[in-house]
Amino acid sequence: MKLLFIINPGSGSHDINLKEVISTHFKGGDVNIELFELPDDCSLDKIKAKIEQSQPDRVVAVGGDGTLKLVAECLLNKEIPIGIIPAGSANGMAKELGIPQEITEALDLLKNGKTQKIHVVKINDEICIHLSDLGFNAYLVKKFDTLPERGMWGYAKATWHALWNHKRMDVELNIKGETIKSKAAMVAIANATMYGSGLKINPDGKLDDELFEIVLVKDYSYLEILKVWITRLPFNPKKVEIFQTSAIKISSKHKAHFQVDGEYMGKINTVEAHILPAAITVIV
Repeated sequence: MKLLFIINPGSGSHDINLKEVISTHFKGGDVNIELFELPDDCSLDKIKAKIEQSQPDRVVAVGGDGTLKLVAECLLNKEIPIGIIPAGSANGMAKELGIPQEITEALDLLKNGKTQKIHVVKINDEICIHLSDLGFNAYLVKKFDTLPERGMWGYAKATWHALWNHKRMDVELNIKGETIKSKAAMVAIANATMYGSGLKINPDGKLDDELFEIVLVKDYSYLEILKVWITRLPFNPKKVEIFQTSAIKISSKHKAHFQVDGEYMGKINTVEAHILPAAITVIV
C-alpha cells in the first residue's frame, strides 16, 4: 500500500514534527509513504499534480478542516480514499467521523480503517465538507485568525469579542420555492453535526444521505444550542429553526461575514448551495 501525506505545517498550535512522527511510525513496515509539505503559495493544481505523479492508494490530509477541504477538492468523484490526521486547531471533521485525536492512533487507522462515501455541499464556487455559515460564527472565525492565541483559549476570546460586536442580519431563505424571511444572528449550512469545539448545532445531520441542513439561529442562542447538546431536547423554534434540503439560496440585506470549513471568505450578500452526493471517500 502506498500513502501520500499532504501536510500543512501551519495547522494547529502543536510543536510536533509531523514529518518525523509519520516517517518513524511506518519505518520498516510494509506501507510505502511519501510526504508532501504544502508550500506557502500552494495551489490546487500543485496538489493535483503531486497526486498524479505519486499514484497513491490513499491520500492523507494532515492538518485541520481547511487542509482536508483542499485534499477533498482534488479528489472529488474519484475512488481514492482520503485519510485524516487531525493536526489543526479544532479538527471538526475528524471528530465527526470518530477518528482518534491522538496522532499515532490516527496513523494506525490509515491502513486498517474502512472506507465510507460521503457527500459534500457546493457553495457558490467552494465545496464544504464540514460546516459553513453566514453571520456570527463567520465573524468569530475572522477574529480568531487575528489573535496570537490558538486552541480553545483563543476560540473563547474570539467568541466573547463576537458576542459584543456582531449585529443581527436580515436574511431571506429560498428553499424548494418557499421563501422564509427572518432576523438572524447566524445561518449555518450544515453538512456535519457539530463544530470542532464539540458544540452540536445540527443533531439530525448525516454525512451519507442526499440532504444537508440549514440552521437558522434567530438570536445569540449559544445557551439554546448548549441546552440541546446536553439534554437532547429539540430546539425552541422561536430561537433556532432547522430545514432539510438538497439546494438553497440565502440572501442578506447587508453584506454578511461568511466562512467555509473554518476559512474566512469575506463579506457577501448571496449564498447558493446544492448537494454533491457520494462525492468523496473517507477512511473511518
